[in-house]
Amino acid sequence: MPASAFVGINIGEAVKDPTTMGVALGLVLGKFVGITLAMYLAVRFGVARLPIGSTWAHIRGLAVLAGIGFTVSLFVTGLAFDDPAMADLAKIGIFAGSAIAGVTGYLLLRKAPMPDER
Repeated sequence: MPASAFVGINIGEAVKDPTTMGVALGLVLGKFVGITLAMYLAVRFGVARLPIGSTWAHIRGLAVLAGIGFTVSLFVTGLAFDDPAMADLAKIGIFAGSAIAGVTGYLLLRKAPMPDER
């Protein structure tokens, strides 16, 4: 049996687990808050400026998209959890968080104004 198979896991129960929710929210909200705040502070203090043609709506959309993460997240999960069941819950959180980040980021960028619409 491959090590990556989710054997005996009830997905409905898994999404309610604190480990799964923590990983998923960490990917989505953590990246969003961290990137948006860092960009805001950099612009606010004159260290950076928004790219030509972009708005804060673009920054927010891209910050959410940064929550799509597999390789490093899966690597860290392998290091962090000795219990295979906990690792599986974290992996479900990674997949769920990445899916949420992808869809939400797409929708935010879809609503963002085109450069010539400003």
